[in-house]
Amino acid sequence: MPLCRRNKAQRMCLFLLALVAASHSLNPSNFFATPSTHEAHVPVKHTLLSPLIIQDGRIVACSRKNLFAFDRNGSLAWVVPLGLFCREDIAPVTDDRGKIYLVAENTVLKINPSKIGSIQPPSKVLFSHNSSEEILGLSISPSYLSFFITVRNRGIFSFLLRGELQWSIGPTLRRLRYTQGCMADQLNCYFNSAPVVDLCEGTLYVSNTEGQLYSVYIRNTQFRWIQSLGVFGDKMIITPGNNGFVYATFPKQAMVVCLDASTGNITWQQTVGPLSSEMVSPLVDSNGWISIGSLDGILYSISPNGDLKKLLEETASESAIQASPALDCSGFAVYISQTRLDSKITHNIGTTSYVSAMRPVQVLFTLLAPATGTVYWTGDYPGEVSDLLLKSDLQYFAVDERMVLAFLSSGRVGNTFQCYTTWQRTAWTCSQAAPKFPRTNSGDEDANLLFLLVQTIILVVLSVVVRFCCIFWRKEKLKDNGLSGFLEKRRSLHMKKKELNKLISQLEQKAIEEATANETLEDLGQIVKQKEGVERKLYSSYSLGLDRTVSSGAVASILPLYNGKMKSHSFHNSMHKESITIFNTFSDSSSGEERESGTGYSGSSSSSWETENPEVEIQEVEEDEGKIVQASRVYSNPIYNEIEMDLAGGERRLGLKRRTHSSTY
Repeated sequence: MPLCRRNKAQRMCLFLLALVAASHSLNPSNFFATPSTHEAHVPVKHTLLSPLIIQDGRIVACSRKNLFAFDRNGSLAWVVPLGLFCREDIAPVTDDRGKIYLVAENTVLKINPSKIGSIQPPSKVLFSHNSSEEILGLSISPSYLSFFITVRNRGIFSFLLRGELQWSIGPTLRRLRYTQGCMADQLNCYFNSAPVVDLCEGTLYVSNTEGQLYSVYIRNTQFRWIQSLGVFGDKMIITPGNNGFVYATFPKQAMVVCLDASTGNITWQQTVGPLSSEMVSPLVDSNGWISIGSLDGILYSISPNGDLKKLLEETASESAIQASPALDCSGFAVYISQTRLDSKITHNIGTTSYVSAMRPVQVLFTLLAPATGTVYWTGDYPGEVSDLLLKSDLQYFAVDERMVLAFLSSGRVGNTFQCYTTWQRTAWTCSQAAPKFPRTNSGDEDANLLFLLVQTIILVVLSVVVRFCCIFWRKEKLKDNGLSGFLEKRRSLHMKKKELNKLISQLEQKAIEEATANETLEDLGQIVKQKEGVERKLYSSYSLGLDRTVSSGAVASILPLYNGKMKSHSFHNSMHKESITIFNTFSDSSSGEERESGTGYSGSSSSSWETENPEVEIQEVEEDEGKIVQASRVYSNPIYNEIEMDLAGGERRLGLKRRTHSSTY
């Protein structure tokens, strides 16, 4: 079937296309008809359902297997054949580029108006399935470039706008040992509402058959919070406030419940009049007031703080409000319709109210601001509104109150407010939301803490394992002998080092007690060398850190020296540029004559004292900025005390004296 755009030459093409689309008649009892349809011989015209005002101000509505678009003045702009029957209960949605997404039967279609009249088809199938589970709802998030659908008994599915599946989630989520959602009957529990997008919070709202309201993050499959509202009912209409609040309306109980969008806690609840059907939903304006019409003819408006205001009470006695309000282009006023009836009777059965009404007589349309209650315009049908319809192409269609309200809002009838774009209105309402730190309910919080703790432990263990592997894969010894052989060799080296340390301590003690035992000092030097070899292996080939070679100059060497008469023990550390030599001298004289050593690097000095009393001289040679500074310290047997004397020439010597008498050298 060819596609037609509106101009003077193609108007007839559009009307013929519209007439071909009408293949059967509908019951007009709940719909408006232009005056010409009152005559019995004129067939009922095809009906426009679920209107949507898109970005350019046009009105888009489905009729059977076709999608129609109308300008602000009601002129037909274009029509696209779909090949499938539109879903009356699911309104189409649009993105910020003017593309339209709708559900026809069990298929999600994308309509691109810019391709109308071109070679490329304007419609594209994004999702379709042949199972018996029907699609319950459709929503879109332009900022996340995603659309979402709810499928009965399946869950929520998230798609990119080009049709690629991102994720899906069911009503039950098991984290560790804690189950979230569907606490009563997990087998027969499923999502039973359309997914609703909160443009400020970046979350979705959906309900299940047990009366639980979910807040789901758009970017992942995690529940932000779950609030049980089963005490009010299991069937609810979810409305995002885009101002830090979300509203759940229970039609059977005529109850509106406000929840905090970040925590899910109930902020307030208000009772309204009886509602016409489960399809009637409230509307939130840019001031944060939520408004909903009732069969008692009153418009109930509730402030963000929960203050209830009843509007249009003067004309409510013989009228009823059956359709949802429509927001004007400014975002601060709403259009509302009141249907005047021949008679109306209200019945109260328990906590439920029922309204019986006779034939409708007239419909009154009103533009007002819920925050102030100010009425800016009124029009009736038949009357001013019907005259407007007769001047447009809408006269060739059967329209209901929702379509007329959309026509008035798009055409700015009686409206003197400044218009704002959808993005501007959303930015304004989001700015009203006070910043809050999101918290989950107690069960979710405990599960989250436990989950984070387990994740932290796993990360620590993984980091240790990775570090272990990064260190050991470079070990040549490990590659040759394997891990078990490597660790066994390392353990044996540590044990050998301990044994050598113990043996060195024993030999040092023995050398002190038996100063004449030259063999002891020789053994000590050999063991020290063995210890250095063990440490070198531990620090290089068998270390747990990166392999490194220990410089021989960084470790002090202990070498025994013996010239037949005097035993010395020399320590050398090239890192600190320091040399220390310990002399053990033995003298047969007790004259106290002092023998001085030369000033060479390896030279030494010794003094003899009382017979059979060994003395120990430590000679330190340090390099300081190229100069060699020599200092000597002499230690004797413990029966001697140490006296320090400063001598000329930069040398420092220590004399010794007995405890029984003192002498200065």
